[in-house]
Amino acid sequence: MKVLAIDDQQLVLLPLEKRLLELGYEVEIETNASKGLELYDRFNPDLVIVDINMPGVSGLDVVKYIRNTKNADTPIMILSGNTQDDTITQAFELGIDDYMKKPLSLNEISARVKRLIGTPATQNVITKSNVMIQERCVGVVIPCYNEEERLLSDEFLSYIDKNSGYHLCFVNDGSKDKTLKVLKNLQKGREDFITVYDCEKNGGKAEAVRLGMLHMAEKEDLDYIGFLDADLSTDLADFDDLVKTIETSDFKIVSGSRISRMGANITKESARKIISLTINFVIRKILKMDFKDTQCGAKIFHKDVINIAFGEKFVTQWIFDVEIFKRMSIHFGLKKAKAMLCEQPLKRWIHADGSKLSMKDSVKIVFQLGQIAWVYGGKKQNKRVAFSNNLKVA
Repeated sequence: MKVLAIDDQQLVLLPLEKRLLELGYEVEIETNASKGLELYDRFNPDLVIVDINMPGVSGLDVVKYIRNTKNADTPIMILSGNTQDDTITQAFELGIDDYMKKPLSLNEISARVKRLIGTPATQNVITKSNVMIQERCVGVVIPCYNEEERLLSDEFLSYIDKNSGYHLCFVNDGSKDKTLKVLKNLQKGREDFITVYDCEKNGGKAEAVRLGMLHMAEKEDLDYIGFLDADLSTDLADFDDLVKTIETSDFKIVSGSRISRMGANITKESARKIISLTINFVIRKILKMDFKDTQCGAKIFHKDVINIAFGEKFVTQWIFDVEIFKRMSIHFGLKKAKAMLCEQPLKRWIHADGSKLSMKDSVKIVFQLGQIAWVYGGKKQNKRVAFSNNLKVA
C-alpha cells in the first residue's frame, strides 16, 4: 500500500515518512510540488497527503491535477496549518477525502490513513508515538567552545526525537578539546535534523552565532531561526515557548528574559547580579528601550530580519545582543523596532559552572558599551545623511 506525501518543509515530511514506513506502508516524499505531480504519475499511490501553502504549485493545484487532469479517485488527505474556512471548503468541493490541521500527532495521522486506505498486510507491531507534526519549522544555533565535558547530548537528542520541526546547528568555535568529535557523534544518523558548522579558528561567541544564523538562513524550509547556549541554562521547553510566541504574533524577535518572578526558577551568582544590573541600566540608556535583560542567550528571529541583524560582523564579542537591537532600531526606526521586539520572561534559567564569561570580561563590557554607542551613533548619522542626499537628488 503506497503513500505519497508532498510538503515544502522536509522537517514535516521526515517524521511522517518514518512513522508510515514503520506501519508497513510504502512511502515516497517530495518537497517540490511540481516534482510531486511527476512522482504521482510514476508512483501510482493509494493515498496522497499534501500541504496547502507551498510556493509555485499549491496543495489545491495538486488536488485539481489529480481530480480534473488525471480524472482519478485516489484518496487525498490535506495536512496543513491553513485553517481558513474558505480554503477548507474549497478543498472539499474539489474532492479531498480528509483535512488535517497542524499541529497534529502522528498517532492521529496514522489512524486517519488506516481509515481511508486500510492496514498493510505486513503491518508491523509498533508502540504509539508522542511526536507532533508542527505547523512551523525552526532552526536553532548552538555556539560551542570547549564543550566536550558540558554538552548535554542526551537532552538535545531527546528533544528533536520528540519534537518535529526542529533543526539544530552546532557551531564549533575553534575548540581546543574534543568538542568537534562529540558534535560529529551527536549528528551521526540524524543529519537531516542536526548540522555541525566547524570554524577552524576561535572567533568568539558573537561570530559563532552570526555565522550559524546566516548558514541556517540558507535553508528554505525554516520559518524561524534562533540561538541557545550549549549548557542549556535556558532549557529547550522554555525556548519552545519563545517559538510559540513569535508564531502567534507579529513580533520579529522574541528574546528570553531572566527576570526573577514568582513561579520561576532563576538563579544567578550575587556578584554577577550586581554587575548585570549596572550593565542593564547603561544598555537601556543606549538603546532607548526599556529592556529588562538583553543578554539572555535565548532568542528567536523571524527569518526575514536575519540579514539585518546578522549580515555584518559585530563590533563586540559578548554584547552582540545589544548590537542586534541597535541595528533593528537604525534600520526600521526606534518606534517601529520597539513594536517588533518582545521580551518574554523564562520559567527557568540556571547559571552553569564553567561559564566562558569571566568577572574580568563583565567589567570590560562597560567599555564595550561605549564602543557600541560611538560606532552605531555614527551609523545612524550616516543613514540620515544618505537619506537627505537622496531627497536632494530626487
